[in-house]
Amino acid sequence: MENVKLIQKILIANRGEIARRIIRTARRMGIATVAIYAESDINAPFVHEADMAIALKGESPGETYLDTEQVLAACKTSGADALHPGYGFLSENTEFAKIIEDHGITFIGPSVEAIDKMGDKLSAKKIMIDAGVPTLPAMELSADGDIGAAAEEIGYPVLVKATAGGGGRGMRVVASADQLADAVASAKREAGAAFGNDTVFLERWLTASRHVEIQILGDQHGNIVHCFERECSIQRRHQKIIEEAPSPAMTPELRQAMGAAAVSAARSIGYYSTGTVEFLLDGDEFWFLEVNTRLQVEHPVTEEITGLDLVREQIRIAEGASLTFVQSDLHINGHAIEARLYAENPEKNFLPSPGTVVAWQPSESGHARYDSGIESGSTISTQFDPMIAKVIVHAATRQEAIKRLSRALETTRLQGLVTNRAFLVATLRTAEFLAGDTTTDFIDRVNPPRTSVTSMDQLVFAAIASIIEARAQRHSAAKVLKSIPRGWRNSHLPPNRVSFRHAENTLLLEYRTPRHGGLEVRCQDQVYATRILAAGNGLVDCEINSIRMSFRIDQYQDQWLVHGPEGDIELTEMPRFPRQNLTELSGGLTAPMPGKVLAINVGDGDQVSKGQVLLVLEAMKMEHQISAPRDGTVTSVNVSEGDQVANSALLIELAEEA
Repeated sequence: MENVKLIQKILIANRGEIARRIIRTARRMGIATVAIYAESDINAPFVHEADMAIALKGESPGETYLDTEQVLAACKTSGADALHPGYGFLSENTEFAKIIEDHGITFIGPSVEAIDKMGDKLSAKKIMIDAGVPTLPAMELSADGDIGAAAEEIGYPVLVKATAGGGGRGMRVVASADQLADAVASAKREAGAAFGNDTVFLERWLTASRHVEIQILGDQHGNIVHCFERECSIQRRHQKIIEEAPSPAMTPELRQAMGAAAVSAARSIGYYSTGTVEFLLDGDEFWFLEVNTRLQVEHPVTEEITGLDLVREQIRIAEGASLTFVQSDLHINGHAIEARLYAENPEKNFLPSPGTVVAWQPSESGHARYDSGIESGSTISTQFDPMIAKVIVHAATRQEAIKRLSRALETTRLQGLVTNRAFLVATLRTAEFLAGDTTTDFIDRVNPPRTSVTSMDQLVFAAIASIIEARAQRHSAAKVLKSIPRGWRNSHLPPNRVSFRHAENTLLLEYRTPRHGGLEVRCQDQVYATRILAAGNGLVDCEINSIRMSFRIDQYQDQWLVHGPEGDIELTEMPRFPRQNLTELSGGLTAPMPGKVLAINVGDGDQVSKGQVLLVLEAMKMEHQISAPRDGTVTSVNVSEGDQVANSALLIELAEEA
């Protein structure tokens, strides 16, 4: 007989889009929610949407969302009778789950014992071997062990991997022995910062395989099902950016075998709640990677093809309820694909690119689902993961899902900072992705374009729309003669001129107001007859050379952020008079983003060689190595370990070899 204890109030020990996702389901279930937040998140949407929000002292993840004492205190203050950890942070922390349960608070997740058994990924492998699940060779790294010998025994390439956590943190692929020591040290630092546990191990690395995971769901009464597979092979820095369900490589026989292996894995540890069993797949062979004892970032694609609300199932299971379905009740309906929008620069090896989201508006194309943690005006800071939103599309076929998702991404308004949006669209439209040729080496092998190419016509149309909006703003701000039509003159005067820059292109536009109204614009020896149908308040409806278009426009400093029929275009208005050029520093290595200096490997006077790692920065929970661009001599180190540095700050000065 079920012993159901209904949850009344959930504290969400997380932030961003997953906090909003949990709030959405809890509200539908009639459950109150409590948010906790770092100071930098004080104006974040999840804070406003929760029924109650409690501030945390501190700024970094370790000082806030990873501080178990503050999280527990927030539970007590709010009167929450349950806690949902989301993903990341404390979601797979055994000690934290035990503390929560010891204080009589329901932990919405698996048992402490299951988290403990799977929390150490190396121990998890041993359990899976005993359960008959195929695994890859791996070896623990002890403080006094010979890591070189361990790597040789496994065979290069090897993967250095954190035993705790996930999401690509604390992972490094090592191709040869000379890279091993630095990779281990870097992985340990990153894992310690992200999960509070710096233990790492070595695992055999398969260069080209598929990353396929099975969603499992079990209750506290011994009922366990799998909810089919997701493929997550499109990755950078070992972190997924595009996920889909079902996998294009799956056959009914393979799905049954992998599903059965995942259920066996879950039964071997008495698992309940949602979880994911991850595998590497090559042909019809698969190997166990790990069990994620939490909700996955990519859970929406499973929800879309099964019709389940996995957060609702988590909450019901935590209350003690039984699953209301068995394996035979579950069926795959259509195809779903998710793309993760990140504040990062694909042209700079996906380097995080923090900043302010000046304009955000989900697309009306593609009937996409948006799971986001932001709104216009939100800041993507250096302290946390740079994910902006997840965009998910469900369709009858894979090809239709790809087409709709790429168009939804393309027409989403997302301006003010550099993102991976164009790269995602390009990836979805490659012949290889369309054909389902998706392996973990996809980005290196296929090399999709890192950015989009904007046609000259698109640039000119965006510039004309900006001119129209600027004229409307000036007219609205005028103190006198408001009744005179915009641009009216009582004599023949030279045309107005304005210049815009976009990437490497500079556009000079000349425009005047003809007697019949509208605008006559000249750019690059072409004339654009423009009829203005509506303008002002950031909206422009116009007809350019008989083509009618609508634009949404914001001005941000000297930037014109234009959203038109083909998506976003950002133009920089050039000053009318030349500005004094600032003398650029020569021979200096600057910070590619705001961050914290973790390690400095050189000093004044040191001789360095091209490619040598000089300094390590930490930003957005990831480490970034600053390497010598050439052979030379260090003339000055301008920072110290622990310093917080701004974007473009001069870190190290380097003189070339004579």
